[in-house]
Amino acid sequence: MSTSDLFPEERLTVGDLIAEISAAASQVGPNRSVWQGLTVYKFTSPMVPQWDEVRSLALCFVAQGRKRVAVEGGIDHFYDPFRYLVFTRGQRFQAEILEASAEKPFLSFVLQIDPGIVRQVSSDMLERSTTTFHRPVSPPVAPAYVSTVDIPLTGAILRFLRSITSGADRRVLAPMYLQEICYRLLQAEQCSRLLAAAATEHELNPVSQVIRYVQEHMNEPVTVADLADHVAMSPSAFAHLFREVTGMSPYQFVKRMRLDRARTLLVEEGLSVSEVAREVGYTSLSHFITEFKRHFGVTPRAYAETQRTAVALQVDRATSRVRTMP
Repeated sequence: MSTSDLFPEERLTVGDLIAEISAAASQVGPNRSVWQGLTVYKFTSPMVPQWDEVRSLALCFVAQGRKRVAVEGGIDHFYDPFRYLVFTRGQRFQAEILEASAEKPFLSFVLQIDPGIVRQVSSDMLERSTTTFHRPVSPPVAPAYVSTVDIPLTGAILRFLRSITSGADRRVLAPMYLQEICYRLLQAEQCSRLLAAAATEHELNPVSQVIRYVQEHMNEPVTVADLADHVAMSPSAFAHLFREVTGMSPYQFVKRMRLDRARTLLVEEGLSVSEVAREVGYTSLSHFITEFKRHFGVTPRAYAETQRTAVALQVDRATSRVRTMP
């Protein structure tokens, strides 16, 4: 895919973003920003793998070019203007610039984000239940993940980058736009990975133990009392702590993780609706269908059919572009 495949409004936003990052990258290589935790990168040719690191949860965004990142376990992640990468915690990683030239330099940034902002935005989203909250794909077990860029996220990033160039805007507007970036990330398909990443960086780690426990017992009925017992806390104290760390109740979080996992199984594993319901711990098929529709707006079967059709169209579109290449 190239920028010529974008709709006009998408090209405008991406073009503005390229211009903004290019202006902030005065030299080849990493460029420090006036905003603490933000580093802008520019490369005019492909680069061999090099070691780098982030110190916390971080958003990595490419405006132009393509990059490979290898994290612990030798897992490769590729991202470009159509996919962003999130590091779920501080870590060392290996980075390789795959596409860059003097005419079209590689342009990107890494923005380290306070996990507390993610938790606060998540809490506000749940309190304002009239807001549509798009649910994610799978629970966060990996050190990094890649997700699809959309126009609202790109717009929020552009506003943030523009705001930090002025002292007054940087103090007043930039924090709000950073919250908007977190809000857009929490509306993406990988939302639960981001939420759990924010929780595990919190100093009160019993919550991260519970998240791992739920992931390992996804197909079993789990109560709040079970979770509290797992970390040797009373149910009331545990529920209070969990809400403080994640911005939601244990019941809400577990239900979200189950439904996120269900969505993945429906699309990627091709399981039937009844098989998926059992895999994510629902003993009642009708209850599962009701909960799924309440969160995603469609039944499990309709969701699976829509997603498979979308994937088929993307593949067909990509194949058509390859055929027309000189």
